[in-house]
Amino acid sequence: MPARISVPTLLSTLRTRQATSPALTWYGPNSERIELSGKVLDNWVAKTSNLLVDELDAEPGIRLLLDLPVHWKTLVWALAAWQTGCTVILGNPSEATAAPDIAVTASQAALDAADGMVVAVDLGALALRWSGDLPAAAVDYAAEVRSYADTYTGGDVAEEGYTALHSSLGAGTNLTYGQLAEATDGGAAQTLLIPASEDLPAVLAASLRTWAAGGSVVLAAAEVEITERLIAAEKITAQLEA
Repeated sequence: MPARISVPTLLSTLRTRQATSPALTWYGPNSERIELSGKVLDNWVAKTSNLLVDELDAEPGIRLLLDLPVHWKTLVWALAAWQTGCTVILGNPSEATAAPDIAVTASQAALDAADGMVVAVDLGALALRWSGDLPAAAVDYAAEVRSYADTYTGGDVAEEGYTALHSSLGAGTNLTYGQLAEATDGGAAQTLLIPASEDLPAVLAASLRTWAAGGSVVLAAAEVEITERLIAAEKITAQLEA
């Protein structure tokens, strides 16, 4: 594969070359296990991308605050934001170059305090709607996303110089779309275990590299004990180290 792979190209590869093999597996609290093949992962990203464009008017340059913990739905949202050309903001939005246009959150407090366009994401495995109090102006991701198409036909593509990621987490990270494509280089066709305690920018980067190389990602929530049985069951070949 080429060293530089854009997110739309990466998703196309997941949909075709890894259609039936695991691309993303989530181990959550209460014995929760969710496995997404490459095709199913692309379907989730496509549905989310269509929601972004059709309901939230996303386009290249739109600033999207991703206020979610390390979780499989967080990876879906990041991929959808990049597929539609958004700038993903992680961490304190006041430290970004401009205020976000869209906020995506799993926090009831953030929903209650929001004064702009906001999306409520319930992280429950079987959630069909937001489990808390939904403000009138908020979009309920779980209730809305399934109605959107499984394929994304595409809109305007972000130019390489557009900002893809602005993070104030840790040491801080800023990536253009050109740099995001370069970040897919250097991965291996492995099954990579990523504890959810890892830094979100590092999780995103490691996942992109792994998928670009034809590998699979296994995310494990902080409550999940990493046992030899889990490692053997998922055929783990590497683990992301802090």
